[in-house]
Amino acid sequence: MPSAVANVYYLGRKVGRTATADNRRAAFEYDSTWIADGFSISPFYLPLEKRVFIADDEPFNGNFGVFDDSLPEGWGRLLIDRLLKKQGVNPASLSIVDRLLIVGSNGMGALEYKPENRLVEKSANETLAALAKETEKILAEKDSNKLETLVKMGGSSGGARPKVLIDFEKEAWIVKFRSSFDPRSVGKKEFAYSQAARLAGLDMPETKLFEGKFFGVKRFDRQGEKKIHKLSASALLNASYRLPSLDYVDLINAALTLTRDFAQAQKLYRQACFNVFAHNRDDHAKNFAFLYDDNRWSVSPAFDLTYSEGINGEHLTTIDGEGKNPTKENLLSVANKIGLNINWAKITIEETKKIVEKTKILKRLL
Repeated sequence: MPSAVANVYYLGRKVGRTATADNRRAAFEYDSTWIADGFSISPFYLPLEKRVFIADDEPFNGNFGVFDDSLPEGWGRLLIDRLLKKQGVNPASLSIVDRLLIVGSNGMGALEYKPENRLVEKSANETLAALAKETEKILAEKDSNKLETLVKMGGSSGGARPKVLIDFEKEAWIVKFRSSFDPRSVGKKEFAYSQAARLAGLDMPETKLFEGKFFGVKRFDRQGEKKIHKLSASALLNASYRLPSLDYVDLINAALTLTRDFAQAQKLYRQACFNVFAHNRDDHAKNFAFLYDDNRWSVSPAFDLTYSEGINGEHLTTIDGEGKNPTKENLLSVANKIGLNINWAKITIEETKKIVEKTKILKRLL
């Protein structure tokens, strides 16, 4: 199984290639034809120039952030490793390149990796309820005869919670199931958060409660058959998503540098306000993203919004240095340091606070 090189593609065009350098860290170089008329897939750390880049040891274990975004986390990695062991392969023996080739053309965003190593060729049609029961078996470390199906439908997904990627009404969706630690109402709660966020003016993807309990979100890295390049804030800024590593001042300033558009900064600021008032402290660096389409960068729609205590009761992205008990003054300071209109910021703060307070299910949680 070990592979030396993964060729990186975007919408059928070769971007470059990545390999494992010094037995651990990833190396990457752009293809000459891509340099001629392509774009930087990670503007701050992989500028569009002809040289060999070597990844830092941290925060992505020797990988580049843009490629780390393609790799499954939590649930997806658990599935992949379980299947590898079933096939007699030690997961610890795999390099970054090996794991990218397993992702192949099935990752989040638009990047694809070749030659693809398909662990599973096809999957059977299953109901969401049946798949949810199989995820419970996996989480309980029991055998599942649907492991291959779960890998095919969710082995490329990020995040800790079990999920599957489905087609619904000819569009690509993500459907989440509860983890071992989630209440049975977790799907309804996340759906309520998505509704409140939309009312608060956040740019939200379409959401749906499947079968009355499974939270689903329409993928914003897909437009029909077209794949959209997606880059997390973690990857953009080389920032850890496992520990607090960002402040909203830094995050929104980075968005301004990338997009050169104050409207995009306002989108993130409104999301910061919502996260403060709706008690979403799981606002780590991978829960913000940027999209590249039509030759420009933009802030992605908001996602993964839910009630969370974060780490030690603190926001993973601080608000002007405050993580435990951020106030209106902290939010206004963020706006001032970014250069946003203060009157607009005051109105946004008050509007967001009122909408969160009026949302019934959020009132019970808060």
